[in-house]
Amino acid sequence: MPTISVGRDRLFAALGQSYTQEEFEDLCFRFGIELDDVTTEKAIIRKEKHIDEEADDDEEIIYKIEIPANRYDLLCLEGLAQALRVFNKKQEIPTYTLADISKDKLLKMNVKPETSKIRPFVVCAVLRGVTFDEARYNSFIDLQDKLHQNICRRRSLVAIGTHDLDTLQGPFTYEALPPTDINFVPLKQTKSFRADELIEFYKSDMKLKKFLHIIENSPVFPVLYDSKRTVLSLPPIINGAHSAITLQTKNVFIECTATDLTKAKIVLNTMVTTFSEYCARKFEIEPVEVTYDDGKSYIYPDLAVYDMEVPLSYITDSIGVSLEVEQVTSLLTRMQLHAEQAKSSDNQCAIKVHVPPSRSDVLHPCDVMEDVAIAYGFNNIPTRKPASIKPLPLNELTDLLRIEIAMNVYTEVVTWLLCSHKENFAMLNRVDDNSAVIIGNPRSADFEAMRRTLMPGILKTVGSNKDHPKPIKIYEISDVAMLDESKDVGASNRRHLAALHCGATSGFELIHGLVDRIMEVMAIPFVKINDNNGYYIKLSQEPEFLPGRQASIVVRGKQIGNFGIVHPQVLNNFDIPDPCSFVEIDIEALL
Repeated sequence: MPTISVGRDRLFAALGQSYTQEEFEDLCFRFGIELDDVTTEKAIIRKEKHIDEEADDDEEIIYKIEIPANRYDLLCLEGLAQALRVFNKKQEIPTYTLADISKDKLLKMNVKPETSKIRPFVVCAVLRGVTFDEARYNSFIDLQDKLHQNICRRRSLVAIGTHDLDTLQGPFTYEALPPTDINFVPLKQTKSFRADELIEFYKSDMKLKKFLHIIENSPVFPVLYDSKRTVLSLPPIINGAHSAITLQTKNVFIECTATDLTKAKIVLNTMVTTFSEYCARKFEIEPVEVTYDDGKSYIYPDLAVYDMEVPLSYITDSIGVSLEVEQVTSLLTRMQLHAEQAKSSDNQCAIKVHVPPSRSDVLHPCDVMEDVAIAYGFNNIPTRKPASIKPLPLNELTDLLRIEIAMNVYTEVVTWLLCSHKENFAMLNRVDDNSAVIIGNPRSADFEAMRRTLMPGILKTVGSNKDHPKPIKIYEISDVAMLDESKDVGASNRRHLAALHCGATSGFELIHGLVDRIMEVMAIPFVKINDNNGYYIKLSQEPEFLPGRQASIVVRGKQIGNFGIVHPQVLNNFDIPDPCSFVEIDIEALL
């Protein structure tokens, strides 16, 4: 969950009301966010530098507020304050509009075809008549950083560039050129760099070096020019110094280059809707025309309102509270969603919700239902027990077997679902038959495949606890993964039961007794071989067990597991000095 830091006094001024810390914590809870910490700027610096000093009385109080990861509109003080004002019914929901400009006077961005090799999309907008002070300017920059870390995925999906429009001359072009053909003075520098030199220069920069890999090995770099061939930016690395915004900037040109067009639109909408309140014409944004090489052109930003119909019954049934249409629409208004009554196709009462461009997180009726629940108040929703809580038969059987095996003085263990390829086969004396589910990009050799059996985890547990007093009696009931061509993912899970007895007298008969007890509680009678009305055991030839001291378990004509004395070589592979007897059963087959 992202955390934003805002000055308490500035936030309260924006809200038009002061709060005690307890009152503000309550407001945050009611809105679905959390006051995570209260500190000061100097305290943060002292903590980073490990300085032990007394706090000054005049230090500005900083609130660190945790917000939902999908609420990009709350990533700065402006967006948070506006949302809380609407929530407290102190402000109407803003209506965002595009400036009425004839097409021939629109700023234009022309996209060259070479950009498709690296970052094919760009979206743009202009904020006219912006009034910055130091706090607003810092918030504007901080919002870009928060978006870069969040939805932009460290600039790999979207990179934001903001420029002083009065220093530039349109139309603009978005190109992709060899790095040796790009020269400009980057932000906060005084000399010109060639793009390939710039990459080397920033390899020692702690902030920017983590973005270099995005374009470093590409034969062409993305670059934006104005009509005078002045470089606006080299996305996603750095902007040009020529168009840097300052406190005196009045007209801000925003461009977002991207590999994901949808996320680029969301980022642009977040930037312009949040800071358009500082424009000379409040909540008005000037559009830009983006034209591609194929002749297609698009007007950005897209501030269209998204309409969604949600059945009233879905909202009330999900929350568990009976609400009238007027109550629901009022609650949604507090969450910045215009709503009105509508008739659904089956003549049931429905709510028509108008989702503004600032609420990109509202994608599904469940998002609308959640906002109603937040505005209603989670503490006001009565607790109730669902009418029916019935476990799945497999889970119910699993729990019953856990109790039964524990009553036989076995201790439950939980082991990793992933294991190494070696543990799946070679360490169990098995030959690789390509039956394991393999992880595509394993982080280490210890977790490169899904376990086919519970045996490796059980044996590793004993090997790590071999000095424990004997006997060691442990069990596990969990899932293993099998290749399954009938499934869309190519694999399926199976619930297995495994138990192990380790000690100087771990004979075949000890684990055999546990098998008989499991079958007894499952009401499966012991029968003669080839009788399909119960279970029987027959000699098996599994390589992980000692020859002649192992058996297969057959239930109603189907083999469901094996048990026996573990082969000495397998024990040696897992560094276990004492003999062990082991059983593993596919309990899904017992259903």
